[in-house]
Amino acid sequence: RPRSRVAPTNHSLSEYGQCGVGAFCLGGCDPRNSFSLNSCVPAPVCNSEDFKFRNLDSIQSNTEYLGDASKAKWVSSGQPEQFEDNVLLTLSESGMSAFGTLLASTSYVWYGKISARMKSSRGKGVVTAFILMSDVKDEIDFEWVGTDLTTAQSNFYFQGIPDYDNGDNLTVGSSTFDDYHTYEIDWSPTQLTWSVDNTVLRTLKRSETWNTTTNQYHYPQTPSRVQLSLWPAGNPKNGQGTIAWAGGLVDWNAPDVAKFGYYYSMISDINIECYPTPDGTNKTGDKAYIYNDKSGRNDSVAITDDNTVLKSLLGTGTNMDADYPKPKDDEEEPAQPSEVATVPGLTGAGPGTNGHPGNDGNDNTVGETGTAGNSGSTGSTSGGTGGFSQGLEDAQVSEASPPKERGLQSSMFAALVAVMGLLVL
Repeated sequence: RPRSRVAPTNHSLSEYGQCGVGAFCLGGCDPRNSFSLNSCVPAPVCNSEDFKFRNLDSIQSNTEYLGDASKAKWVSSGQPEQFEDNVLLTLSESGMSAFGTLLASTSYVWYGKISARMKSSRGKGVVTAFILMSDVKDEIDFEWVGTDLTTAQSNFYFQGIPDYDNGDNLTVGSSTFDDYHTYEIDWSPTQLTWSVDNTVLRTLKRSETWNTTTNQYHYPQTPSRVQLSLWPAGNPKNGQGTIAWAGGLVDWNAPDVAKFGYYYSMISDINIECYPTPDGTNKTGDKAYIYNDKSGRNDSVAITDDNTVLKSLLGTGTNMDADYPKPKDDEEEPAQPSEVATVPGLTGAGPGTNGHPGNDGNDNTVGETGTAGNSGSTGSTSGGTGGFSQGLEDAQVSEASPPKERGLQSSMFAALVAVMGLLVL
């Protein structure tokens, strides 16, 4: 069967790579590339739960989330919306979802069964993703290219290392846009399966992933967040291979955009079933995952009772209690915002600002991995083998589409919309 694209995904908005401060040190912080292993905030352990998106109460913006998984189940970038019993991931030409929308679980999964009942988006250049992503870039993917509505692409990566043979296309029984389907990742220490509507369509055994060059298994094996995203792979700033894989450049005059003002995918339910801790794990508690060395393998992960919550977005893993300046002499003036970039794309995100930029007059959009506004893309420029050509020229807007109609906004930044943070979530 044809293979899906070969480069590590750049859809998830959230993998910062190394810790700076604040949200950079929360989910997606790679301890191998940070100042020390302790720079990244410990990750909340797996929690089995069935999520019904009947409202947005369980979702918190990345400009507000401080690491408390008991107060927020999902952290968002972009613009999630509510429609009936679904959360919508939106992608618009400008505004808060100009780089797409990402939901990432606040608790991590270290082996388990994860399913999502959902509908993909559609259209040239538009990609929907349901993945598991670890802080050291182990990754397990479902992805849907908006010009092929009968295929789910499956893929996996070990520590973000590209492999031309890891992807495989899975045939779905009916439209991924018009119909709900349940997609499931069943991940154990020895085997990984991808299923659609309770039918296993692909199986990968750990024993099949031995790499004779590195003398280790290139198998996803570290605690990961569940991430769902919608992102513009067909952005002109992306590499030609990525654009071709996505079916071409995003069409901002497509029927869904013309009617609603954005592309969208629908998420109805997500179920997470945690599997037992792997045998031999260094376990001194039951609250957090940490790394004991920079190998990034499963045997470097420990479970502890370490704190996972920052006092403010000025905190780091080595200074969890860092806070914003307080008013002097008991004055009731608001604290001054910090000039430190605490959330990707934002500077001066202090109390009362809700994490938004200061009065610079720019309508910049935030992506979780890079700066906003005039930043260049941090998306992948690697080539892909997907050559999809089916477009939306003759598509009709679904009657089941969200009833939220609005006109298109004129955009100062349309040419600058980049997949920047829609990576990795």
